[in-house]
Amino acid sequence: MNARFFTSKRIVIALASAGVVATAGVGVYANAKAVPATPSAPIVTMTAPAVSLPDFSEITARYGPAVVNISVTGMRKTAMDDSPEESGMRRHGLPRVDPNDPFFEFFRRFQGPEFGMPGPQGMPVRAQGSGFIISPDGVILTNAHVVRDAKEVIVKLTDRREFRAKVLGSDPKTDIAVLKIDAKSLPTVSLGSARNLKVGEWVLAIGSPFGFENSVTAGVVSAKGRSLPDDSFVPFIQTDVAVNPGNSGGPLFNTRGEVVGVNAQIYSQTGGYQGLSFAIPIDLATKVKDQIAATGKASHARLGVTIQEVNQTLADSFKLDKPEGALVSSVDKGSAADHAGLRAGDVIRKFSGQPIISSGDLPALVGQAAPGEKVSLEIWREGKREERTATLGDAGDKTTTLATSNESIGQGKLGLALRPLQPQEKQEAGVDGLLIEDAGGPSARAGVQPGDVLIAINGTPAKSVEQVRSLVAKADKSVALLIQRGSDKIFIPVRMG
Repeated sequence: MNARFFTSKRIVIALASAGVVATAGVGVYANAKAVPATPSAPIVTMTAPAVSLPDFSEITARYGPAVVNISVTGMRKTAMDDSPEESGMRRHGLPRVDPNDPFFEFFRRFQGPEFGMPGPQGMPVRAQGSGFIISPDGVILTNAHVVRDAKEVIVKLTDRREFRAKVLGSDPKTDIAVLKIDAKSLPTVSLGSARNLKVGEWVLAIGSPFGFENSVTAGVVSAKGRSLPDDSFVPFIQTDVAVNPGNSGGPLFNTRGEVVGVNAQIYSQTGGYQGLSFAIPIDLATKVKDQIAATGKASHARLGVTIQEVNQTLADSFKLDKPEGALVSSVDKGSAADHAGLRAGDVIRKFSGQPIISSGDLPALVGQAAPGEKVSLEIWREGKREERTATLGDAGDKTTTLATSNESIGQGKLGLALRPLQPQEKQEAGVDGLLIEDAGGPSARAGVQPGDVLIAINGTPAKSVEQVRSLVAKADKSVALLIQRGSDKIFIPVRMG
């Protein structure tokens, strides 16, 4: 904070503390009254509401001893045994960190799956993180990425005792792991719920940033239900609590001293804290913990669709009243969605009664459901609301995929040059449609490229150039083009007016 800002802030606080606002004829204030002044310019006084900042000292003193430091040693496959994500790092020229760095795995997790630098094969690595004790007999929650590839896990308590921990189970899809140490009568945290957590509410993090054990930071809830590209199963809590390498896996407390989240990720271009931190809701973490305790693993449901965000142009194209829902761009054959009759162009608006506002809401809800569970789906198709019932499959190694589109928004209103696919081209593409030979005007601005295959317009299959021309003529100001590019299918909104 610079001196100028600090001085200005002090002036504002001083005025508010005095409870005086020098104004006239502006309006009515709560708890305000007029006092004698000059006849022409009465002064209005306003009593400022009492504001007290939370005192986290009691929470820290009571539950701090239940927060532990976790040190991990293991072997990472590198160089000759590069994984696809590691070789992808080199292809994309991403930042590099020596895998022997203690925070290699933390940075890799926070910066994405392609972060890292390959080194000699079988290089030993170390990592640090945090965790918290949830039962007196030594059950501990932390992040799955903290103990990934761990050969040895050491848990250090605030009283300086150290224990070798056993990993009971780990779920990479939600980034939750459960550890167990051989100890009795341990201090524990109190688990709460993130469901009633409010945006703007104060929260507290305790962990070991950069190895500084039992460090406390505080901030507010910035948003709820955030979906991140690589973690579609988790509706993250976003906060502005300072979280750094070593905090990962530590608890996020509310002002009542209840754990409401597990600190997991930050958004950063430097590797350090930049004001955006993300925590896994404790409700989800507890559910995963219970599954691991019962079966040794966690299972997640699968719907079998690729979805994308509904922006205003797509909403106009599909005649939706609001740009909300999850737009289905493809359906996996034989999946739950396929058996339920879903198809490309449907917009999923509710999942078992839960509204889908952002497309990221759907994967989080699906991932938290159980395989084999029957769910109701409210979809929007051809300007009408319809109901479907789906029996969810098992996610296994597959997830509900979030697609992305370029949203910078013969020839004609669309600016497309089209022709039917030749038999060989149709066989290679694996779809029916029209080949886009050239793209200009509105389509080019929206991101359509020559070589794309036009599959449908506003959910109607594209069968001929004449049919496309007719559909475009009937459209209002925008259309949604379902195109295939390589093996990917995606809706691209094109605004014509």
